[in-house]
Amino acid sequence: MLAFRYISFHYLKYFSIILLALVLFLVGFDYMENAEKLSESANLVLIYLVYKSFFAIDMLLPLALIFSMISTKIFLIRSNALVSFYSLGYSRIDVLRPFVVVSTSIIILFVSLHALPSFSRADEFSNNIRKNAEYLSPTRDLFFTYKDQYVYFSKMLPLQEKAEDIRVFTVKDNSLKEVLVASEATYRDEHWYIRETDIITKPDDLSFESMGMKVTNKKDLKILEGFRPKILDQVYEGKVNFTIKDAIDAIFLLKDQNVNISSIKGALYKIFVYPFFVPCLVVIIFFFVPISPRFLNVSLFSFAAILATLLIWGILFMLIELSNNKIISSEVGVLAPVIILFFVASWQWRKFSLTK
Repeated sequence: MLAFRYISFHYLKYFSIILLALVLFLVGFDYMENAEKLSESANLVLIYLVYKSFFAIDMLLPLALIFSMISTKIFLIRSNALVSFYSLGYSRIDVLRPFVVVSTSIIILFVSLHALPSFSRADEFSNNIRKNAEYLSPTRDLFFTYKDQYVYFSKMLPLQEKAEDIRVFTVKDNSLKEVLVASEATYRDEHWYIRETDIITKPDDLSFESMGMKVTNKKDLKILEGFRPKILDQVYEGKVNFTIKDAIDAIFLLKDQNVNISSIKGALYKIFVYPFFVPCLVVIIFFFVPISPRFLNVSLFSFAAILATLLIWGILFMLIELSNNKIISSEVGVLAPVIILFFVASWQWRKFSLTK
């Protein structure tokens, strides 16, 4: 227990320092690059920096956990604390356990933060502030399908949960049957509510003897059950920064609509699976660290470990981007690499579990 508390304390200390340094580095360089493009409003600049900080944490927290493990292990070696623990009868697994428990606990907290829109969509919000001086910009010319209907929103305001200039085309047997035309719709009670609309109905038989087009005025109409503005904005604009709830709702809503949900599954894999490469890599690197500087050049090893971490992180990040762009499947881009790292880490844990 003494070793667990001692190692955990130093691990958390190095983690806090490294994460803060990485976040300040990324946010500082981003601000220097985009300062002239930002609004003169101090409030908007402050909100922009907060969102950029959230984005930096989202990107760099896994790296900070691994770097802090390397730093803590080097500290234990240089202070001879590691040799002392082994001399007192602690095994390698006993020394490794604090790193795994603390890193996994932080990763679980990190995953839960993706339930918050301000965290999961921080990059999108900060880019909107830079480009439009508002954190949630309207979506324009949104065209999508729902069941046997084709829906067009000229402008959608996700924050106000409102759409303007709506057209809904109903098709049956590859033939246009009716067109709904409305100036405005509001989302409430799991439906899009239209106060007043005109419905243009086409007769089955278009001929000189037919009555021609029929225009009907209706009021208080409800359409598109369950299509929340955030789902529309994220899915049909091709965005991949989903909150946990939005992604799950989108999958259940769209799985029967002949809509490709691979990007949504990839977003969920990125939230729930990708971060757990951290404890796997912590285990793998741990067993390569020497117990004393007499056995290996510690500085050279630190450089090699950091370089290997950056390389693996870069490959994982590249695979995620490839799956987001549907070049490879999300199972190959996100699931497979983490599963491979998990099996390698499990093999090493089992190999050294009986050694002292």
